Amino acid sequence: METVEGCTVWFTGLSGSGKTTISRALEKELRLRGHKVEVLDGDLIRKNLTKDLGFSKEDRDANIRRIGFVAQLLTRNGVIVLVAAISPYRKVREEVRQLIGNFIEVYVNAPLSVCEQRDMKGLYQKARDGKIKHFTGIDDPYEPPLCCEIECRTDQETVEQSVAKVLLTWQQKTRQHRDK
Repeated sequence: METVEGCTVWFTGLSGSGKTTISRALEKELRLRGHKVEVLDGDLIRKNLTKDLGFSKEDRDANIRRIGFVAQLLTRNGVIVLVAAISPYRKVREEVRQLIGNFIEVYVNAPLSVCEQRDMKGLYQKARDGKIKHFTGIDDPYEPPLCCEIECRTDQETVEQSVAKVLLTWQQKTRQHRDK
């Protein structure tokens, strides 16, 4: 097996858009190919690493910076890092991109109405009822990427199609780095 340079694949999008689903399917595919892979899921990070943070813009930015720091450490050590986090603000996503270097941004795009239909926890309804404040897409903004490497339209393509797009881009980027 050839040595693969570490890379961070950052999945961003609304809650329920499919970030975790795609990242877990990609993780499985990459592991089958013998690669070192870690998934940093935003929900799990919130429960374990950043439970001291709330949902203000400042706290959300701090959350993303912490995830970015961990991703950068893993990437630097040859791990393929799959981050599945809403990461609603462009500026901090760009900051993390600059920190990590070998970075692929994936916009997991699904209409709000589709994300609400997929919401098994009822979070969107709670936000609409005023029971949850600062919920991205309802009373807090989501800033879609202006120039991401990949856009996965999960309302129009299968998980397998999304994974194939991400895998192809990752392979091309890996080849480019190797050829330098």
